[in-house]
Amino acid sequence: MTQRTTPPFRADHVGSFLRPPELIEARRKREVGDIAPEQLRDIESAAVRDVIALQEGIGLRSITDGDFRRGHWWNDFVLAIDGIEIQGGMEVHFRQQPGNEIAHAPHRAVVTKRMSRPGSICADQFQFLVENTRETPKLCIPSPSIVHFRSGREGVDRTAYPDMTEFFDDLARVWREEIADIAALGGRYIQLDEVNLAFLCDPRLRDAVTKLGENPDTLPATYAKLINDTVRGRPDDMTVCLHLCRGNHRSNYVAEGGYEPVAETLFNAIEVDGYFMEFDSPRAGNFEPLRFVPKDKTIVLGLVTTKFPELEKKDDLRRRIDEASKYVDIDQLALSPQCGFASTLLGNKVTVEDEKRKLGLIVELADEIWG
Repeated sequence: MTQRTTPPFRADHVGSFLRPPELIEARRKREVGDIAPEQLRDIESAAVRDVIALQEGIGLRSITDGDFRRGHWWNDFVLAIDGIEIQGGMEVHFRQQPGNEIAHAPHRAVVTKRMSRPGSICADQFQFLVENTRETPKLCIPSPSIVHFRSGREGVDRTAYPDMTEFFDDLARVWREEIADIAALGGRYIQLDEVNLAFLCDPRLRDAVTKLGENPDTLPATYAKLINDTVRGRPDDMTVCLHLCRGNHRSNYVAEGGYEPVAETLFNAIEVDGYFMEFDSPRAGNFEPLRFVPKDKTIVLGLVTTKFPELEKKDDLRRRIDEASKYVDIDQLALSPQCGFASTLLGNKVTVEDEKRKLGLIVELADEIWG
């Protein structure tokens, strides 16, 4: 077993970090017009430099901008696409422990006309990252399935798209154009945040999908084709990974259920290089679905939680890695947190020191296991 020279690395991470208070305050001031866009950008840039230094100091080899130029893991990206609006969504329940639930209707995307990309969405952000890190820059963007999952056919204007095939073709094209721009800047590591395939493992959310008029049994194949069309034509040396999780807002989650309902399609029908898999708690099920993983793909085990400050025990993590290796060769495995530390602006109920301790543990253990 050896360390990896290309991503995903043995010690990796999902991407988002706790925003510093001055950045949160600057965003608030920008929303009410108290500061100019240039002032917000300067504050963001300073914060990004700091979070790059934090990651490099820990010993991580993939570096993100922490989502510091976004308020939300997917809203900002999708709103930059012409023809899409954000509205209220399907009502679900965020929860932290059984019986402690928060009613919430997450945003959903609604397509009002033919979609187009007025310009690159992430190029400037990525270029700044490239210029300020000595390690591998990693771009995290939402999977295109987010535009469809919470609204279904009824969220897509029938005049603009009488045929849903055209809708999915346009959706993939917009993402494909953005990936091409990143590739032109030298980007070779992209993560698509694909929460919806994990949501389809929860019986309650499958029922919600049915109520939207969609078929939860056929959506995995639909999304597999969409993702394949999205990454089609990428450079041969570009790594693309999917990140799957079950919700991550203020240390709460949405979905439960193991990966079995989607595993075969997830691992064998989707043409990506690796998967960041949530496995930090029983809500994600056991490792048995990993039996479908082919020999040429990497599984990054999300065994360290970002939701709570308590530090995992190294021996417990070793034991769980050994359990996973019963289903997929240990040389195909890597280690990461189960999600980012701040999928939304306010972040999870942890501290910057908690971030450092957890990521430091991952780097240390990965080095011990894979050399």
